[in-house]
Amino acid sequence: MAIDRLLSPLTIGDLSLKNRVVMAPMTRSRASQDDDCVSDLHETYYGQRANAGLIITEGVHPTFDGKGYNRTPGICNDAHVGAWSRVTQAVHDRGGLIACQLMHCGRVGHPDNKSDKARMLAPSAIAAQAEIFTADGMKAMPTPEPMSLADIDAVVADYGRAAQRCLSAGFDGVELHCASGYLPGQFLASGSNQREDEYGGSLANRLRFIERVIDVLANVIGVARVGLRISPGNRYNDHIDATPEATYAGLLQLAERVGIAWVHAIRMPSTGIDSLALTRANYSGAVIGSDSYTASEAEESIGEGRVDAVSFGRLYIANPDLVERFKQGGPFNKMDKRTIYGGEGSAGYTDYPPLSGDA
Repeated sequence: MAIDRLLSPLTIGDLSLKNRVVMAPMTRSRASQDDDCVSDLHETYYGQRANAGLIITEGVHPTFDGKGYNRTPGICNDAHVGAWSRVTQAVHDRGGLIACQLMHCGRVGHPDNKSDKARMLAPSAIAAQAEIFTADGMKAMPTPEPMSLADIDAVVADYGRAAQRCLSAGFDGVELHCASGYLPGQFLASGSNQREDEYGGSLANRLRFIERVIDVLANVIGVARVGLRISPGNRYNDHIDATPEATYAGLLQLAERVGIAWVHAIRMPSTGIDSLALTRANYSGAVIGSDSYTASEAEESIGEGRVDAVSFGRLYIANPDLVERFKQGGPFNKMDKRTIYGGEGSAGYTDYPPLSGDA
């Protein structure tokens, strides 16, 4: 099957993509244990995959309080900016574009994964009923601190400073992670937000935190370079809402009003919600579909107008030259599940062979 649509250019906001193949954000847990910096391994890893029309990085915490997982990278200080600058330069040198996914985990995390002074913050003092990996194995997530109004103001400002660092580091855009039960989703969902002030109760109130974050990101980097990641109805990390379809319709209508550049929607039939149809019904901008697409299915979905581009995750782990493999119809390297997360060296990260060196 020809994949001419998938390989055709696309304009998303201020970004001109050379094709509609997007590299999905994927946590790989390879940042420095000591300072949350990316390394020369990340420079190689992302540079190898610059054939994508757009790379969206793994989740990057905008503040040390926002870190949830073990060995995930930050964009919290000048050292982080310098480290990420080498990554973005490697992508740009190969003709690619790269956006930073900002991921404040809120109540999702564990003190073992954070620096000593970092806090566990959330809209309400309600623990996520889930476990998280630490260096000492799986542990229950603790009850977070309920955020004061001053805490909310501070975190919104943290997002703005992170966006400024993203600009300084050479990123082409940012994606706000509103899926998987992280802090924006914690404000959005009725199960994790039981506040009685202007940030809780009604949908308009529960949207207020996200609206403020989008506003500060747009003021720093421009709304035409800001995207949203969503997964309506996904209960991962105890993300439970009484009316997820209506809740996310409200979020999408907010995205429409403010002119967000793209919505990155994870399709999950198991939720009973067609996230792509919901997005199209409430938002007129660029839609990136995500989760287990083949090239032919992506081509068909673009042709039908369900999406404008498609992000690929597991295929990109094992196939750094994925676009060329799509053009040739394969073959495709097989992903080694044992090396998805963690590790010190190149094994399972930067050593997957290109077509010329296929095993």
